[in-house]
Amino acid sequence: MTESANFGIKKFMEPIILASASPRRQDFFRLLGLPFTCTPAEIDETPSPGLSPRQVAEDLARRKTRTVVEKQPAAPWVFGADTIVVLDGAIIGKPADRNAAEDMLKRLSERRHEVITAMALYNGRWGDIDCRSASCEVAFAPLSDAEIAWYLDTGEWEGVAGSYRLQGLGACFISSINGSPSAVAGLSLHDFYVMLRDNGYRFGA
Repeated sequence: MTESANFGIKKFMEPIILASASPRRQDFFRLLGLPFTCTPAEIDETPSPGLSPRQVAEDLARRKTRTVVEKQPAAPWVFGADTIVVLDGAIIGKPADRNAAEDMLKRLSERRHEVITAMALYNGRWGDIDCRSASCEVAFAPLSDAEIAWYLDTGEWEGVAGSYRLQGLGACFISSINGSPSAVAGLSLHDFYVMLRDNGYRFGA
């Protein structure tokens, strides 16, 4: 999918390949006015052994970016990201089915957990990958069995780490966030902007 550069400053900005099919990350790119194309990396996301949760997220983000760079080495910019949920020091992945999602939500209920979003940016001019990560602490309100069943019926839990979406109805269950809300949704906008700026990406004319 290609975003057009028909308006304003986009025509002066270099296109970025987004190594992700995430609709939310695409929304963030549109919000920033970035011209981009989507090329999902489609890697094996099994965590490498011996890594901390933050290292796992950064490793996956790098691998996604590197995979796309290998396919399109002439690309000026490639960006990959990965978001993981951590509870009691252990990574909570994407639920395999409704039962797994129900178990995750029960574990998160009335608890605090960490969300880590790693970002890996390939700069074609410099020929290297800059990787950074941001973490947030998310507090869940107490959830009744009826509330969990209602949420599961929406299907919003499918394909998302931790079985909830901050940018959707999952926000009803979150009592507080210590950190960037956009990072919980898949991309820390401030950190991403600073990363682009630090790597010499040209915003505007």
